[in-house]
Amino acid sequence: MTLEQLQRDHCVPRKGKEHALDTAEIKRLLALLPGWERDGDGSRIVKSFAFDDFHRTMAFVNALAWIAHREDHHPDFEVGYARCVVRYSTHDVGGLSLNDFICAAHVERLLA
Repeated sequence: MTLEQLQRDHCVPRKGKEHALDTAEIKRLLALLPGWERDGDGSRIVKSFAFDDFHRTMAFVNALAWIAHREDHHPDFEVGYARCVVRYSTHDVGGLSLNDFICAAHVERLLA
């Protein structure tokens, strides 16, 4: 799988432990996403974004809200004046699923 493939993909409902990714697959997918890393206990991926001002930060947050709505997969946001931290996990699988990486790839395409 490539970054471009992830960016073309869309989320599908994933419920149950059978959809949780193993460590090797998580590492392989993270290598496609510059600046993303595992967070906390490893059940989330995270990236921090810096902006010039509040307006640009909120424009980014609103664009991500639209992506989350379209994909029906919602991140956690930590928003400040000129920064936003984005965290993805799939609660229904108890960790990381392909949906998290698809959405992170959509974020990267948004900023490209």
